[in-house]
Amino acid sequence: MLTSMNCAKKIRPLLLLLFAWLAVILPAAPAAFALDGNEILARVDRNLQPESYEMYRKLINIEPDGARKEFVLYTVKKGREKMVALFLSPASEKGRATLRLGDNMWLYIPNVGKPLRITSLQSVVGGVFNNADILRLDYSAEYEVSRIEEKGDTYLLDLKARSGSVAYDRLKMTVDKQALVPTVIECFAVSGMLIKTLYYKDIKDFGDGIRRPATIETDSPLYKGYKSLMLYAKIAKRELADEVFTLNYLPRVEELR
Repeated sequence: MLTSMNCAKKIRPLLLLLFAWLAVILPAAPAAFALDGNEILARVDRNLQPESYEMYRKLINIEPDGARKEFVLYTVKKGREKMVALFLSPASEKGRATLRLGDNMWLYIPNVGKPLRITSLQSVVGGVFNNADILRLDYSAEYEVSRIEEKGDTYLLDLKARSGSVAYDRLKMTVDKQALVPTVIECFAVSGMLIKTLYYKDIKDFGDGIRRPATIETDSPLYKGYKSLMLYAKIAKRELADEVFTLNYLPRVEELR
């Protein structure tokens, strides 16, 4: 009997210590397993495009009366801040090329003295897509997640621009939980005004582990009745030299094809 009482006396402090430890750990457990919004955004980036790649796509601008204008572009990207896009058609645009290095952008026009500086909010093709949309870098390079919410089979990410030099101050991104790619992105100005909405559609297997939406459609309350489409025909991983992403190389981009 004495032995049992002695054991109980020895065990009681241990139990109290265990309960105290559980009281501290259990409330913190959900936080330990909380979703990391920036990690999800980084995975979205990699699912949309490899870190370095080449790509073919078509841009289509549709006016309220149904008139259409189409552009075909060959694009290469390296890392998080380097991209070049070459116009293949129409004939009036063939040979033009754009270069993006971080926040800086240029347009090369054959037979013009030197590349021209352009801005993210301008558009080299007209229509609803601007240069930031056409020369899209990783979202995580320009934005950080300020809030994340789970809603059914999607994540809702609120993204805040890392600097004032990007095209949109804030994005609201709806992400498919299973595919980890966007389905809808709303783009806002500093004032809170909705500038445009991007709709990611038609998930396609491009091979080599790349499975992403093949169509991006956009409209804007600022351009009522207008619509633009971006159709992806090919995306493939490719290693590229740093020389490709220089102003001097722009006249030679065609050599990469």
